[in-house]
Amino acid sequence: MHTQTGRGTGLVARSAGLAALARRHAPDAEEQRRLAPDVVEGMLRTGFARHFVPAAFGGTEGTFEEFNAAVATVAEGCAATAWCASVASSLARMAACLPREAHAAIWGEGPDAFVVGSLSPAGRAVPVPGGWSVSGSWAYISGVDHSDWAVLCAVVPGGGSTPPGPPPARLFALPRTDYTVKDTWTGSGMRGTGSNTLIAEEVFVPESRSAERQRLFDGLPLASDADCHTVPVQAVNGLSCAPIALGAAREALRLWTGDTVQRLERGAGRPGVPGPSRNTYEAVLTRSAGEIDAAALLLERAARLADGGARITAEETSRNVRDYAMATELLVNAVNRMFATAGTSGQTSDSPLQRIWRDVNSIATHIALAFDPAAAQYASHAFPR
Repeated sequence: MHTQTGRGTGLVARSAGLAALARRHAPDAEEQRRLAPDVVEGMLRTGFARHFVPAAFGGTEGTFEEFNAAVATVAEGCAATAWCASVASSLARMAACLPREAHAAIWGEGPDAFVVGSLSPAGRAVPVPGGWSVSGSWAYISGVDHSDWAVLCAVVPGGGSTPPGPPPARLFALPRTDYTVKDTWTGSGMRGTGSNTLIAEEVFVPESRSAERQRLFDGLPLASDADCHTVPVQAVNGLSCAPIALGAAREALRLWTGDTVQRLERGAGRPGVPGPSRNTYEAVLTRSAGEIDAAALLLERAARLADGGARITAEETSRNVRDYAMATELLVNAVNRMFATAGTSGQTSDSPLQRIWRDVNSIATHIALAFDPAAAQYASHAFPR
């Protein structure tokens, strides 16, 4: 396990314990398609939910550098747990964009509320006296079964825009009593995330628990000037996903190397023995380890840039978006290469390596890590239209 200490709150050091707990529960999370309650409690106790919570409400207003290292550490034990830990931090950061009254509602009893949610405008909001009536169905809400609050996005039909365009979108904070959960999560990878569907039906949300979604995109929260809240969301969106693939790939390398040593001791790789040669194993190890290290360096730089808050430039943002996509490609390549030479034993249903292979390839499908949009954004600074 990697032991970078990070800086600030001690989140990275505490994450090692969560990684060990999550590793023990990973097979059960796979089977149940959600995390065990004691793993969620461990995640909150470790400090992920409070990491980006405003200091005025007991949070740490932590750094992305520390977040990046901590999430990757947990992912070495279980990618699904790391994903939910990332959600707990990232959605609390989004909630910090809302008015101060919303902060008091969400964190009035402490900074460890588990906030989940989505930026997809899958709901509809209608103005009513004092606020909004919100309805909708939001798929793929990771950790929703264990949630305390949700921050959701809904469009405001007829809101108008100049020039004409899509209807405006707003963020809304809903307590757990205001939404239901439909069991819909059947993904082949990241099975333990419990990414079920959240449903809200004509829920009243006061104006004090709503804000324009564009404020989050632009890094303009209504009640905070902390760097972790004023960084534009695009500069950090991929950081909520890519470090999980990094930690999982590191664990895959550890498992694959141990298994390969045993195969070589049994005679694999020798001339005349069926299967890959020793040179093949050496090349797989070297290329995969190098790609994982390269991805780690890209993500560390991106996290340090994100810690500049509003000071991050448009060019730096586009480079971060590029680096999230590049790092993920490197990690997928490394894991796929190892899996291809893991033999039949690596593909059994109880093999941690095949779970990691499914998880990393699933993570890579997230829209925040897509390469072509990242390339278009990055190239726009060199090739003006």
